Amino acid sequence: MPLHRFFVPKGLYSTEDKAAIATAVTGVYSQLPAFYVVVLFIELEHENFFVGGKSNHRFLRIGVEHIARNFRDDQHKRAFLSRYERALEPFTKARGIDWEIQVTDCDRLLWHENGMAPPLADTEEENIWKQENRAVPLESEEMEALKARNK
Repeated sequence: MPLHRFFVPKGLYSTEDKAAIATAVTGVYSQLPAFYVVVLFIELEHENFFVGGKSNHRFLRIGVEHIARNFRDDQHKRAFLSRYERALEPFTKARGIDWEIQVTDCDRLLWHENGMAPPLADTEEENIWKQENRAVPLESEEMEALKARNK
């Protein structure tokens, strides 16, 4: 699951902006089940938001944790950041907002969805999770029925 935490000064983005940002971020991960992508907006009062020791109400800090997929090499890391920056540009650069992004790769073995280890990448089971947009128990009659339906 990619988890995105947007630390924002209160009022920087409207409810509609937040929904559009979440949609744009989810679009960066077209190879994953959409429900893997979680976007949280953590609004801070202006008196609680400082950059360089000074209050700043036009700054966005984004922390991203990758668990479902990890980067193979530096080229993939840079390609991801380029896609991510393009997706966010209408909400950052285009609005004159300063921003910072930090991405962390996490250990996939320390991740569960609804108490289950998710299916491996690019497997039939993961494709079913993507189609269903939800966690389906891997060892279940439901999973077997969905597999049969897809054949």
